[in-house]
Amino acid sequence: MSSFGLELFQFGGVLLEDKALALCLCMSDTNHESVGGFKLPVLAHRVSGSREVRKMILTKQYRCVHSPSCACTKGHLSEEIIFLVFNHLNWNPKLIAALSCACKWFDDLAKRVLWKEFCKTRAPKMMLDMQSSGSHSVDGNWRALGKLLIYCSGSRKDGLFSSSHIPGHFVYRTRFSRTSGKSFLLPQCRTDVLYVSDPCEHLDQGDDGDVGFFRGIFKSFATSKARKLLINRSAPLHPTEICPYCKAKLWNMLAAKMIPSSASCRLGAYDDCIEYYVCLNGHVLGICTLLPLSDTDEASEE
Repeated sequence: MSSFGLELFQFGGVLLEDKALALCLCMSDTNHESVGGFKLPVLAHRVSGSREVRKMILTKQYRCVHSPSCACTKGHLSEEIIFLVFNHLNWNPKLIAALSCACKWFDDLAKRVLWKEFCKTRAPKMMLDMQSSGSHSVDGNWRALGKLLIYCSGSRKDGLFSSSHIPGHFVYRTRFSRTSGKSFLLPQCRTDVLYVSDPCEHLDQGDDGDVGFFRGIFKSFATSKARKLLINRSAPLHPTEICPYCKAKLWNMLAAKMIPSSASCRLGAYDDCIEYYVCLNGHVLGICTLLPLSDTDEASEE
């Protein structure tokens, strides 16, 4: 492994420097070079200073079906070895996303195994509760849940929220709380299980003030009381916008009059400046205008 020097691996427009991931991407139908005892496909060479740089380009393939005759799988490491490699990498989400770009087989493996393990590592107690009903999957698939755990969707003009453009971004760490989720449910729905994050604060947004974005997920949304109430109230789905995590249609909880006043108290936000949506798979995304810190302290004392 020490003989690698400096390697850059590019596929799907992504450059990687990780050695362990590169070993997972060995393909048999290209020119190979023996590096550290492994055969790696090398499509281009150049020298930068005194260090050799190898670049491996794997074209993203959409038609790979991983059949016994599929050329794409010749020379692949087994799923068990890839599992061990990513376990060593602590289920790095950027590398999982990059691996998914290689071909359809890698994408399927990431959806079934790698994103699941990432979610279990990032939020172990939450995942244990989400699967306590005996289900081995979650609504909207593991990749969507993995993205929800680490990505704040932001907002754009003429999008879901009538606010200024605030770009989405990855977050290093977010706390999701089942207790907080109760504050976002009407009294008749509080037997449902909803996990909601702390607001991601975007301060000094001009006329919008201090904006907070929050996200969450229902456990077993298909059988939840909140979903039944949305259907009974004939709540309309948004005509154009979709969930940024799973691409499903969205219900507007404000339009359905299903946002209790306790939600603004939990967020530290103005009562009339909170809005959130829930998609058909139970993913929640919302926005609020945060109270100034001094006002929040006074409200808590009262």
